[in-house]
Amino acid sequence: MKLYTALYAEFIGTFAMVFCGTAAMAVNETTGKVAHEGVAITWGLIVMVMIYAFGSQSGAHFNPAVTTAFALAKRFHWKKVPAYLITQTAAAVAASLAVKTIIPQSKILGATIPSIPYESAFWLEFLLSFFLMIVILHISTGSKEIGPVAGLAVGSVILLEAMFAGPLTNASMNPARSFGPALVGNHWDPMWLYLTAPFAGMALAVVLFNYFVTLDDGN
Repeated sequence: MKLYTALYAEFIGTFAMVFCGTAAMAVNETTGKVAHEGVAITWGLIVMVMIYAFGSQSGAHFNPAVTTAFALAKRFHWKKVPAYLITQTAAAVAASLAVKTIIPQSKILGATIPSIPYESAFWLEFLLSFFLMIVILHISTGSKEIGPVAGLAVGSVILLEAMFAGPLTNASMNPARSFGPALVGNHWDPMWLYLTAPFAGMALAVVLFNYFVTLDDGN
């Protein structure tokens, strides 16, 4: 697959994910008609649909931390990482600009703003990211790459994590998803935790997966 095709897929997929998810949050903020459950379902469904739509073109990362984790796991070429990260971030910013244009009365624009102490928020985002990546690594192994399993599994994890952790940290697990609304809406505090916890949590998932799954395969 040519790189420009993969970047096209990453841009559209990331844009759709961030736009639909943060738009649901903005609609709920301004009208109260979506509710927390609706927001969580929106995030899970849009991720599932975009994986099915673009998985064969780009791997459907839609997340700088996922791309970096795949590179650490030696499943993705490091030379492609910068292009993926730039594309994902640009798509998230574009999506936030679209939300601001369509729903100008929203003050938050779906930004990730924790309701718990920042240290607790960091560790929650770390664990959420770890769980997401460990599922991705296992579900993309061997024959499980084929068929309807990947999109449903990953979408379900995101829905579940958004359902219980959304009220606490907005369940980002994605630096680009957090950066877009922060830049467009000028909500920078505490951006540091959303730019570090996903990378750290997913890196740990790669380390544990490589150790235990390789050890198991050797037996």
